[in-house]
Amino acid sequence: MQPSHAMPIDPNERYSRQVLFPAIGADGQARLRAARVAIAGCGATGSAAASLLARAGVGTLVILDRDYVEPSNLQRQSLFDESDAAESLPKAIAAQRKIRSFNADVKVEAHATDLTPANISLLEGCDLILDGTDNFETRFLLNDFSVSYAIPWIYTAAVGSYGATMNIIPEKSACLACLFPESPAGAHETCETAGVLGSVVNLVASMAVTEAIKVLVQAETSVRRTLLGWDLWTNHRSEVAADKPRSECRCCGQRDFVHLRGEQRARITMCGRNSVQIHERERPMDFAALDRSLRPHGKVRHTDFVLKFWREDYEITLFPDGRAIIKGTTDPAVARSLYARFLGA
Repeated sequence: MQPSHAMPIDPNERYSRQVLFPAIGADGQARLRAARVAIAGCGATGSAAASLLARAGVGTLVILDRDYVEPSNLQRQSLFDESDAAESLPKAIAAQRKIRSFNADVKVEAHATDLTPANISLLEGCDLILDGTDNFETRFLLNDFSVSYAIPWIYTAAVGSYGATMNIIPEKSACLACLFPESPAGAHETCETAGVLGSVVNLVASMAVTEAIKVLVQAETSVRRTLLGWDLWTNHRSEVAADKPRSECRCCGQRDFVHLRGEQRARITMCGRNSVQIHERERPMDFAALDRSLRPHGKVRHTDFVLKFWREDYEITLFPDGRAIIKGTTDPAVARSLYARFLGA
């Protein structure tokens, strides 16, 4: 809603400079307003992409993120501020609030949840999906869903000073599994081990959002058909052809959607923190009751969106549906033990 003291902003004025760009024009702006775009993961690239899409006038954004705002996010996650970190506000909710503050005409559907095969239906009806995730498990799930439902999606990644992005247009371009049949093997850099520059996050988000706008305004001949990688520190740039589906591909060639079926789904260790996520499914939590029961065992605080519990070297962040992030370990057995001990099996 518009603040009571504010005059409504004329859309013709708000988007006037974008409409002047010949490749978009009035017709393209109307298509953007009618579009429904999902952003899976609202961390660094996801929050930058959400801001750009909202400011461009995309009519509906569906934002999904399993995480909450922390002080270390503020260096690169442009939709969040210190008050969000102080409240440990779920990123999807914080993004929704911030977007409403600068473009109340954009409808934002916020889901503070982990994207899984069980709730992938949240993406149905979208015209395009943007990847803001931090792991290949979820990206392969997005890829299966995209190919199965013929919905375009855009892969993005950023770590250190390196960013990468690729457009997946079902039946017209290679899918993620064409280029990466399996998750990258062995140890690889993460935000925690290599850090990440805010500048590369914004570069990748800007490239991805520009490609998204091309798709949404139906500028098909301008859509890039490569996997593009760019290291801002070394100034190295590379492109790999991704213009054609590969017949031998498990996903788009053989249409074997193993990730969409939920096969071989593993526990996820969170990016950027020494932590493990516990995947409970729709187990409603009474935060007020838990606050009382946990208080004798450690420090507790909660809001409507999240409960945080500190015990010795561990921090448990609990969400209303029973999902939890256990900080202080990367051992799933330790995390599960802590969950069962204080929250029940």
